[in-house]
Amino acid sequence: MINLEPINIEGYTFLSISVELPKTNLLVVTNDKGYIMCGALDVALLNEKLKDRKVIAGRAVGVKTIHQLLDAPLESITYEAEELGITKGMIGREALLKMI
Repeated sequence: MINLEPINIEGYTFLSISVELPKTNLLVVTNDKGYIMCGALDVALLNEKLKDRKVIAGRAVGVKTIHQLLDAPLESITYEAEELGITKGMIGREALLKMI
């Protein structure tokens, strides 16, 4: 099952995407500038092999719901996210607000 739902964070609208997969969930919260995602995100791939795409993204691990993703500290971030002031350990919702 795929669930798409707008969510509001401090007056800004983001899109949450949940995909139920066998034995796991794929979780993403995004806007037109960047996104945060569950542990399925390969930040190293984005930073190394796809660096020219300048993806703004962060990854939180151990989350099972969108709400957990929003409240979890980011375990890793892309170089482009770092340029916006997003840091490792920053809570997901705080990182999203830097993507405005």
